[in-house]
Amino acid sequence: MRASYSFSGTWTVPAAPERVHEVLVDLERYPRWWPQVLAVASLGPDDARVLCRSALPYTLDLLLRARRRDVTLLEVGIEGDLRGWARWNLAAVPDGTRLDFAQEVSVSGWLGRISPLLGPVLRWNHDRMMAGCIAGLSERVVS
Repeated sequence: MRASYSFSGTWTVPAAPERVHEVLVDLERYPRWWPQVLAVASLGPDDARVLCRSALPYTLDLLLRARRRDVTLLEVGIEGDLRGWARWNLAAVPDGTRLDFAQEVSVSGWLGRISPLLGPVLRWNHDRMMAGCIAGLSERVVS
């Protein structure tokens, strides 16, 4: 069984889009500022293996494949425990950069089978993951 999820959010961080872009494309340093990203291993110029864990006691094992790295648009394909894509749109605003995040993923295997029962909990878990991202990113872009 496969379950699908769509996530989105909009945040502002206190730095120019070029600085935010610089931090977001540097996947190998994510564990330094994003608490829920446990490890990143580069698999080449466009691919990385990422282990992440939010509030729930389960570590996601993901393969990210870069699709776009423009200053205004970053996008990755996602494989592994989740399949789909994630995208950041960056836009300059008076107090920094507005980040529009979108993600479409599906979950299969045992997690996909229990996903319909845990949908609200999985969304809450994702919200905690993104809260950690924005807090860490906001600090990182000004350091």
